[in-house]
Amino acid sequence: MPAGTPSNNTPHAADSLGNPLTLDDPASLPLVDDFVMGFISTEARAVNLLAVAATDASPIVQAYCATLHLFAESREAVANARPFLEKARAGAARATPREQRYIAAIEAWADGDIARAIALHAEQARAHPRDLVSVKLGQYHCFNTGDCPGMLRLALAVLPHAADVPYVHGMAAFGYEQCHLMREAEASARCAVAMCRKEPWAHHALAHVMLTEGRLAEGLAFMQSVSDTWTGLNSFMVTHNWWHVALFLIDLGRDAEALAVYDEHAWGVVKDYSQDQIGAISLLARLELAGIDVGRRWDDVAQYLLQRQADHVLPFLDLQYLYGLARAGRPEADALLRNIEAFAPHAPASTRAAWQRVCVPAAHGLVAHARGDLAAAVEGLGVALPRMIEIGGSHAQRDLFEQVYLDALVRTGTEASLTGAQGILQQQLNGQPESLRLRRQAAAVYARLGLGQLAGGTAARG
Repeated sequence: MPAGTPSNNTPHAADSLGNPLTLDDPASLPLVDDFVMGFISTEARAVNLLAVAATDASPIVQAYCATLHLFAESREAVANARPFLEKARAGAARATPREQRYIAAIEAWADGDIARAIALHAEQARAHPRDLVSVKLGQYHCFNTGDCPGMLRLALAVLPHAADVPYVHGMAAFGYEQCHLMREAEASARCAVAMCRKEPWAHHALAHVMLTEGRLAEGLAFMQSVSDTWTGLNSFMVTHNWWHVALFLIDLGRDAEALAVYDEHAWGVVKDYSQDQIGAISLLARLELAGIDVGRRWDDVAQYLLQRQADHVLPFLDLQYLYGLARAGRPEADALLRNIEAFAPHAPASTRAAWQRVCVPAAHGLVAHARGDLAAAVEGLGVALPRMIEIGGSHAQRDLFEQVYLDALVRTGTEASLTGAQGILQQQLNGQPESLRLRRQAAAVYARLGLGQLAGGTAARG
């Protein structure tokens, strides 16, 4: 049945947001609500719904369970989600139009047709603006394809109809921030937090604003002041917010504290999960690039990356798996690199260009950097960086690739590479004058360029 076809079945329940539900077993409603509210608040209770997956064949229950499996972001995720999607499709004729469209969007996701999935989520936002699970999922897909305006459109489309829900303001805040609309982002984030102090996605959006604007000490103080609320969250949300705390600490030169955050909060919650893994890889790399000795920590992370040699779920993920394996000196990095090259020409049409034109050259650059081939690192990353937004991730997350490129430029040490490094560093320092990390790096480059007299006064030149 096409999405949106009217159903003769009368729903006999509604979720906490007022969306009618077609449930075979009304006793499933509390667990459906756990999914709906847990999903939009990034709380771990979202997975509670899996407890009734085998006993409640309701189409929306099955579609929500498929959603949870797809969020594993592993090569097995689609196969694991298929049985639930098949049950959802089999019962779609008795579902509401909203539920039918949601099922179609999850099917598109499983099929790799991300453009269709986004289009269906956009339709849902217009037709059923309190289906906030659909909105957040649509934002997830836009985020992963670098469509920042798309993220913002989804949130703004439903905001007038769901302004009573703090999590919508958090969704809008992150959309604004990724579109570089900092004042609007901060206002939306603060609105969300005023409505609900425990709104970790809004905390996250505000951390992005403060990092981007160079408000490092303020950002650290804010995140620490709300960290007591980061309880009951999914592992991504709690580890990622602590990841942001660590970024502030690194830039402020509080190296030991940053390393402690890695050990105590950013790695070790769910070591098998994709997002926990890339957070650890990214943070270890940033610690090292800031001159902090991470000891044998790469080895521990690499053990969990061996399963990722043929995932190819998202190019953004594969690149970080690859760097983690290479940085740990694991030969499996070569297998993953070969697999990326082989997969890229056959990737789904909506993401193929990102795999071929961005991921492949960046992959070569990252492996080269990890192995000390600085010229090849500059070459590969230099090709990829102008288009890096196409692989998704946030500005703050993609900054890792520029930091690796910058490190390769500096360590190459030629006049041309140091000149390129100076231009990048000084622009970054102008935006983040509090950053001791950037000051140290800029001072070293100025000294090597014969401009040592500038080394002490590079904080903010305009």
